[in-house]
Amino acid sequence: MLKWILTLVIAIFLLGLVAPHLARWIRFGRLPGDVAVRLHGRTYRFPFASTLLLSALLFLLSRFL
Repeated sequence: MLKWILTLVIAIFLLGLVAPHLARWIRFGRLPGDVAVRLHGRTYRFPFASTLLLSALLFLLSRFL
């Protein structure tokens, strides 16, 4: 049980380090199919296409491993 918790903490830490650079590279939230709504001076983003792309990539990665 302790090994799984340690692995999860390390994975979340590494994802936190890599995510900003990865988001800049694949333009997460700005792909065609992502919705941005401006309401009362605020912008709300709904990254539908980015979420589908990321899910497909993670699915393929899990299949190959």
